[in-house]
Amino acid sequence: MDLHFSADDEAFRQEAREWLIDKLTGEFAVVRGRGRPGDEPELFEERSAWERALGAAGWIGIGWPQEYGGRGLSLTRQVIFFEEYARAHGPGRVGIVGEGLLGPTIVHFGSDEQKRRFLPGILDGTVIWCQGYSEPNAGSDLANVATRAEFSGSSDGAADQGRDQSREWVIDGQKVWTSLAHWADWCFVLCRTDRDAPKHKGLSYLLVEMRQPGIEIRPIAQITGTSEFNEVFFDGARTAEKNVVGEVNGGWQVAMGTLAFERGASTLGQQLDFENELHTIIERAKQRGRADDPVLRQRLADAWISLRIMRCNALRSMSALEHAEMTPLSSVHKLYWSSLHQALGELALVVLGPEAEIGDAEVTHGVPYDLSTAQRQFLYSRADTIYGGSSEIQRNVIGERALGLPKEPKWRDREPS
Repeated sequence: MDLHFSADDEAFRQEAREWLIDKLTGEFAVVRGRGRPGDEPELFEERSAWERALGAAGWIGIGWPQEYGGRGLSLTRQVIFFEEYARAHGPGRVGIVGEGLLGPTIVHFGSDEQKRRFLPGILDGTVIWCQGYSEPNAGSDLANVATRAEFSGSSDGAADQGRDQSREWVIDGQKVWTSLAHWADWCFVLCRTDRDAPKHKGLSYLLVEMRQPGIEIRPIAQITGTSEFNEVFFDGARTAEKNVVGEVNGGWQVAMGTLAFERGASTLGQQLDFENELHTIIERAKQRGRADDPVLRQRLADAWISLRIMRCNALRSMSALEHAEMTPLSSVHKLYWSSLHQALGELALVVLGPEAEIGDAEVTHGVPYDLSTAQRQFLYSRADTIYGGSSEIQRNVIGERALGLPKEPKWRDREPS
């Protein structure tokens, strides 16, 4: 993808830059650079206010079609905004799942009624969404989900505890690694709605309100002492029949569409976020008098080169998406950036030296130590090669779809060693 910016594009860049700098050095200065990976639980209320400010100013859903409340901006201008957001050290978005995943899915697959009901709350930053995909036995093999949904209720509209029981889905099961679940208003849940169908064919994509009886959320305590992820248990939770996106038992196609939207224009912003991390590492090396270390200098230079390659990979992937091409390039990009970010986390600790092994003595978050930014960056980056599609899965996609290799044999089909 060849990005040449017109005069109008540069005027848009200046508009976005001025707005972001003004807000993030003014009333929202407290959230600048906060809520990023490893820091996600912090300043939630303040970042929620930031989300509403973005919505009020028209900076949410800028690439969505205008007829659905977006601005219909080109991919180039979406890239510009995400680049400027990263340069301004914009905070981690509490509305990222709604804007980046659920919103485009509703635009593409949803009914007119679903578009009218669910898109405005995302666009104005008032409704938070989470994603109900992974389960204890369905991570990389997403089609193995066991959470089930069945119809309940009578055709005469009988009520139970004040709720209309006419044709509701009743959901039972468990999801895990659910980011934002403890804050979310709604969740899109991949459920099994036909237990007799082949596993890819019997799934449906349901929209479920989180604050209701029958849903229990358990935060997952991490080694950092924070809880960025959650387990979610469904025990008779309900949602209306009309809250299925796409066809009943056609949820696999919708779920794969959601995953495709995950790797859109924001990937360029992600590259600049990593670049910000590298600049911090370089400054830390200078402050510690290690900038003249030839081995460390080489590693810093390699990291800079790797970030340029990441940008090229992102542009190639986005060019394919712009032409509606589903290619293995997104898997190449995911495999590359996750390994790169892990290497940045390791480099951050190398610059710290022996101090990297020591935590602060202050008791915070219920653990007997606190962590520096570099330590949190390192620990968080260990998960990069797992979430969003593990590196093993990405290699299989590349091998099978790009190189034409046979499918990897199932464990049960392998010869004993």
